[in-house]
Amino acid sequence: MTILVTGGAGYIGSHMVYALVNTGERVIVLDDLSTGFDWAIAPSARFIVGDTGNEALVSRIIAEHSIESIIHFAAAVVVPESVSRPLKYYLNNTANSRNLIECAVKGGVRRFVFSSTAAVYGNPARVPVTEDDPTAPMSPYGSSKLMTETILRDASAAHGLDHVILRYFNVAGADPLLRTGQSTRAATHLVKVAVETALGLREKIEVFGTDYPTRDGTCIRDYIHVSDLIAAHVDALAYLARGGPPVTLNCGYGHGFSVLEVIETVKRVSGVDFRVDYAARRPGDPAEIIAAPKRIHEAFGWTPRYDDLATIVAHALAWQRKLSARST
Repeated sequence: MTILVTGGAGYIGSHMVYALVNTGERVIVLDDLSTGFDWAIAPSARFIVGDTGNEALVSRIIAEHSIESIIHFAAAVVVPESVSRPLKYYLNNTANSRNLIECAVKGGVRRFVFSSTAAVYGNPARVPVTEDDPTAPMSPYGSSKLMTETILRDASAAHGLDHVILRYFNVAGADPLLRTGQSTRAATHLVKVAVETALGLREKIEVFGTDYPTRDGTCIRDYIHVSDLIAAHVDALAYLARGGPPVTLNCGYGHGFSVLEVIETVKRVSGVDFRVDYAARRPGDPAEIIAAPKRIHEAFGWTPRYDDLATIVAHALAWQRKLSARST
């Protein structure tokens, strides 16, 4: 099987490429390198620089490489930026995805796995949140992803494009073998920022909001190790190959940690007591969001291996040390 991975030079996409080539799949990576790195791609994968919005290029890739499945990661992902630059997100995440889906339909691609987000739920009325709960995004990022979910479902109904939509909760950690990890410059992910602060790459870390209705006043999130998330994608491909019907699934562990709890875990694991400052809430941040993961366990038999915050942090620390050494 030949699989097209969009955004395969990025954080999550590069982990996916390694997982696929390890199982003997032929992999084509399409990435514009706006946030990804060519060195993060598994050497045996074929890499093409380009944009998912380039229909001529995407159509040619599908035809020339007989693409049977697409795993679509390419997107802009920073919630605060989406509030200040919404049109960028509707172009990258919605319009370009629509073009990719059309190319898939026209090119006879059989299977499509879409990287969505828990941000589609907004600030849910209850936690854990299930896939059937209302969607009410609080940011253009969440809205742009929800729009693509709708496009994909409608295209599937009209054209028979088998698909799985995976709604990610907070992805963190790194490949345990340290082949790739979170390498984005000026990243905003909490674990990444805290790890960089612990290693002296940032002067301080800021906590945005301490007056949320949570156990310590800071936001609570469900953190999932990137390797467990990738295993869910592998399971999704196998599910579709077995003839499984289209499905939308949460990807999380079903329990959460506050911002302060994550920071304390990074301090403990790193052995560094770094500076923490406090700031006002950021627009677009829900107070608490935790996955109800029952459906993905039932559909795939998905079994996480790294459901432990200290392990997630340790892998992130190890990767950041390697990444810092690489750049010196």
